[in-house]
Amino acid sequence: MARGNQRERDRERAQARGNHKPKQPKNDGLTPEQRRERDARALQEKAARKAGQSMGGGSFLGVGAKIKK
Repeated sequence: MARGNQRERDRERAQARGNHKPKQPKNDGLTPEQRRERDARALQEKAARKAGQSMGGGSFLGVGAKIKK
């Protein structure tokens, strides 16, 4: 068996990498409900921008758009 200790070595390497990055909690001062509202508002704004972009014509061509000659 040439790779008999591969699993142990990988575990040691993963543990060594994991010790360098401590987990940090979200410190934005928002409750989960406030965070959901903020994220929902951001998604709505993004969807509105995308809809406005597709309605406006502009130079943006979406995926699969064909250019008429």
